[in-house]
Amino acid sequence: MTSAVAERAGTSLSASRLKAIIGGSLGNFVEWYDWFAYASFSLYFGKTFFPHGGELDRRIETAAVFAVGFFARPIGAWLMGVFADHRGRKSALVLSISLMCGGSLMIACAPGYAQVGPLAPAFLIAARLVQGLSLGGEYGASAVYVAEMAGRRRRGFYSSFLFVTLMIGQLAALGVLIVMQSVLSGPQISAFGWRIAFFIGAALAVVVWFIQAGLEETALFRGEDAEARRASTVGALLRRQPKESAMVFVLTGAGALTFYTFTTYMPKFLTGTAHFSRPVATNISAASLVVLMVVQPFFGWLGDAIGRKRLLIFGFAAGALITWPVLTSLAATANPVAALALISAALTCLAAYTAVNGLVKSELFPTELRGLGVALPYALANAIFGGTAELVAEAFKKAGIERGFFVYVSVIAAAACLVSARMRDTQKTSLILD
Repeated sequence: MTSAVAERAGTSLSASRLKAIIGGSLGNFVEWYDWFAYASFSLYFGKTFFPHGGELDRRIETAAVFAVGFFARPIGAWLMGVFADHRGRKSALVLSISLMCGGSLMIACAPGYAQVGPLAPAFLIAARLVQGLSLGGEYGASAVYVAEMAGRRRRGFYSSFLFVTLMIGQLAALGVLIVMQSVLSGPQISAFGWRIAFFIGAALAVVVWFIQAGLEETALFRGEDAEARRASTVGALLRRQPKESAMVFVLTGAGALTFYTFTTYMPKFLTGTAHFSRPVATNISAASLVVLMVVQPFFGWLGDAIGRKRLLIFGFAAGALITWPVLTSLAATANPVAALALISAALTCLAAYTAVNGLVKSELFPTELRGLGVALPYALANAIFGGTAELVAEAFKKAGIERGFFVYVSVIAAAACLVSARMRDTQKTSLILD
């Protein structure tokens, strides 16, 4: 009898944990769908907001607005990180998805330059700022929620699904674009089709809001007393965890720069440098994202088996070594299969970081500072390195020294490799207590 009860309790616990992990990750899917819908459709709606100048000028202007959204992320990370530590991980998830819904609706309904003149870019920037606030808070809340809900034995494996849902979101954005490219002409997508993508994002956010509103709060947060919850401030974080915060910043900077180089920037690189058509470039990018998504659970499992530190060292060392040859080869190839193989190789190396990055950062901080400690340095690094990746790449290209960008990516990856080699293995020293 006792054995049967224990077995049922274990099954119930596993089901409850799985439900929480899926629910906590779903917000990531919607947040990143909306975030990458901008990158996926910017080739089409750029002229709506920036009608003057040539194609490269419009790409630089839309990339600049993309970067602006990233600079709202640290503010969102600060506010939502403190909120997650004070009011709960679940509450932060629900608030974050609400903001993303609003930002998507703002872009879907934004008037163009033909309607309001120079105010049109201002509407676009305002919407991206709202989305940046949302995404800045989503990552820390979801990473911490999933890490605290996952058990010690399979924490790496379960946490890897954070990036799986991120990839699904990005793939969904590209999928919507692919469908539109097959049923609408280019001028039709530029005229109205791109707005449909953002209406879809807003609708998805409403669905996920109801799912996350029904989630349980993590036991670790519930176990914190009121005084401990009030300890989460930027001052306390910098006083108590300066080294850990710096490590998160460097690791995230390299991971974000590499990720955005081989994902959101790739369609522009493939069309502008390798001279593929837009539909072919979109298909190559979508296929490479499937590869990145599929390998996440394997690397998460590997992180549980051999430790997170070894994975990080491998991922960043490989990234530093192959970025130059991969990008120079891509620039010279006219074969879509070869291009896909090259991008997939780079993204597979990156997966050694992406599969465990949220978990590693969560394991560095105590419960009362975890939400803020994970979110703030992550968002700052994303703003500085990830959000500007396209802008820096296009600036190098315009200056006639495009390969300088390849060196830039490699150097930042090498710096993260050195930090990974000097940090402790969080699998052994985790501050997440079961």
